Amino acid sequence: MAVSLEQLRRCHFAVDMGAARTRVYVKGPGLVVDEPSVAAVNTRSGSLIAVGEFAEQMTGRTPEYIRVVRPVSGGTVVDIEMAQRMLRHLLGDKLRRSLRRRPRLRAAACTPHDADPLAQRATIETLAGLGARRVELVDTLIAAAVGCGLPVERPEATMIMVCGAAATQVAVLSLGSIVTAQRIPVGGEAVDHAIVQHLRHAHALMLPSQSVRPLQLALAGTGLTPHGPASAEIHGRDVVTGLARSVRVDTAAVRKAIQTPLTAVLDGIGKVLRDCPPDLVADLADRGIMMVGGSALLPGFDQMLIRATGMPVHIAERPDMCAIQGIGAMLEGSIAPLVLDPPAA
Repeated sequence: MAVSLEQLRRCHFAVDMGAARTRVYVKGPGLVVDEPSVAAVNTRSGSLIAVGEFAEQMTGRTPEYIRVVRPVSGGTVVDIEMAQRMLRHLLGDKLRRSLRRRPRLRAAACTPHDADPLAQRATIETLAGLGARRVELVDTLIAAAVGCGLPVERPEATMIMVCGAAATQVAVLSLGSIVTAQRIPVGGEAVDHAIVQHLRHAHALMLPSQSVRPLQLALAGTGLTPHGPASAEIHGRDVVTGLARSVRVDTAAVRKAIQTPLTAVLDGIGKVLRDCPPDLVADLADRGIMMVGGSALLPGFDQMLIRATGMPVHIAERPDMCAIQGIGAMLEGSIAPLVLDPPAA
C-alpha cells in the first residue's frame, strides 16, 4: 500500500466510487452515502435533475431532453465535472458545510489495482473539487481485504476476489501488501449482458432497461444453481412484434450462457496462482478465496470456483460494503500497523 496508515488517520472522509454505487464514509458519523453512481441531466439547461436511486429509476423512461449518465466506469471517473456535481448533491449542503469547516480538509479514495496515472488524477481532481486539500489513494484490494477481516498484515497468504460491476480483481496479499494481482474486465454487467443476449437470440425477447438484472428479478435464490428450479418465467418485449410477452426460460440454458464470461475470471485466478510463490500457494490451499463485491452474490458462482480451483471459497458477510468499511476502519485508526522488532545487537 503506497499510503501509510498514519496518513489515512489524518483524512476526514473517504469515497468509494464504483461503476454501480458510490459510497462516502465520514470520520465519526460513519457511512453517510450509499447510492447508485447515476445522474440525470437536462440537456437544454444543463441543470442536474436527479442523482442516485431516483436517477437510476429514470433510466429508459425519460423524454429526449433528459439524459441519464454514469460519470464512473470500471471504478474510475470518466466525467470529472459530472462526478463532482453528483457527489455534491449526494452529500447535501449541511454535510458539505461541516466538511469545509475542517482545517486542511483531507480525503481518501479507493482506486482499482491497475489504475493508470490519468485515472488516479481524475479521482484526485474530483475530490479536490469538493474542497479536499489533499487526497490519499488506497488500493481497492487492500481496502476490501481489511473490510472483510482478512489478516493482511501477517506473513501468511490471503487471496481476495473483488467482484465488481465492470471488472473482477483477484490478488494474493501478504505482510500488508499485494504479492500478485490480476484485473479481469468481466463483472456483473458482463454476466447480465450474456443473459440478455441469450434471451434475445433463443426466445426473441428484449428485456426492459430496468430488468437488466434478471438474476435478481426472476432467478433469485438458487435459480442459477443445479439444485434450483428447472425453469423461470421472464417478462419482456417481443423483438418482432414489439408487444409485451412472457416466456418460460430453461435455467440450465441460462447457466450455460454465463459460462463464457465467468471462464475469463477462472483464467485470471489461474494466472495469479501461477505468479504466486509456492509457499504462499500452500497457505491458500487451506485458507481459500474470499469473495467480496456486489457480484459475489451471483447464485452458484462460489460453487463454480470451488469445482474449478479445488480450494475453499468464502463470501464476506456484507460483500458489497467491504471496501468502504475497510477504508473507514483505516480512517478511524482501528487498524494497527505491523511492527517488526529489530534483532538485538
